[in-house]
Amino acid sequence: MEGGAMRGMFTAGVVDVMMEHRVEFEGAIGVSAGAVFGCNYKARQPGRVIRYNCAYCNKPTYAGFRSLVLSGDIFGEQFCYHDVPDKLDPFDYEEFRTNPMEFYVVTTDVNTGEPLYRRVDSCDKKGLLWMKASASLPLVSKIVCVDGYEMLDGGIGDSVPVKYMEDLGYDRNVVILTRPEGYVKQKSRMMPFARIVLRKYPKMIEAMDNRHMRYNDNIRYILEREASGELFVIRPPKAIAVDSVERSRTRLLNAYYMGRETMEAQLQKLMDFLG
Repeated sequence: MEGGAMRGMFTAGVVDVMMEHRVEFEGAIGVSAGAVFGCNYKARQPGRVIRYNCAYCNKPTYAGFRSLVLSGDIFGEQFCYHDVPDKLDPFDYEEFRTNPMEFYVVTTDVNTGEPLYRRVDSCDKKGLLWMKASASLPLVSKIVCVDGYEMLDGGIGDSVPVKYMEDLGYDRNVVILTRPEGYVKQKSRMMPFARIVLRKYPKMIEAMDNRHMRYNDNIRYILEREASGELFVIRPPKAIAVDSVERSRTRLLNAYYMGRETMEAQLQKLMDFLG
C-alpha cells in the first residue's frame, strides 16, 4: 500500500471493498499513509478510515499549521495516535494482534538514508511509533526515535516495497498505488529547504534528492511484473484531487469512492489472479 498523505483515502476505499468481500492475505505492507490507514485491514475495521477523517479533518489538533507550531508535527501525535484510536473512534487492538496476517511498515533511517522494514504484530507503544515514523513527513514532522533508530517517512526509502515482499517469499502480490498510470515523479522543489532543516543528516538529504529516480525505477519494475501477469496492480484512473492536509469532506469522500469503484470494477479479475 503506497503512501501519499490524504491520497490514502483511495487506498482506504480499495481495502474496504476487499474486507467486505472477505479478501484476505497472508501478509501486507504499508508505507506512510499506507501504514497508518492500512493497519485497519489487519484490524478488520472497514469504514473506519474515511469515518474518522471526515469527522476530524477540520480539527486543528488533528492536522495543520497550528499542530506543526505547537507540537512540531503537522499531524498531531496526541490526537492522531491516542485520542482517535483510544477514545473517539476506537481501534480494535485485539483483532490486530490476533489476526494472523503479517503486517509490515517501511520507514527511512535518517542517518543512513536507507529504508527500514519492520513487522508490527501489536499496536502497543513501540508498534505505534514504527507506524508514526512511517508517516512522519520530512520538514513538517519530528524525527521518531525507537529501537535505537532515528526515522522519518518510509516513502523516501522505498515508496512501493514490492521487491521486499517478494524477497520474503510472497509470490502473489497485489499493489495499491495512489498515482495514476503514466505518473512520473520529479525532483522535489523543497530540496533547498531540506538541505537547511536536515543539514545534520547528509545521507537523508541525499536520499530525498534521489527519491524521484528510485520511485520511477520502482514503477518501471512494477509495470514489467504487471505485464507478465506476476503482479496485480490497482491504481486510480486519474489524479486524486486532495491536499496533504485536506479540510474538505467532499474531496476526501471523492477519493474514497474512487477507490471503492476502482476495486469493485476489478474484483473478479483480482479473484482470478489470486485463484
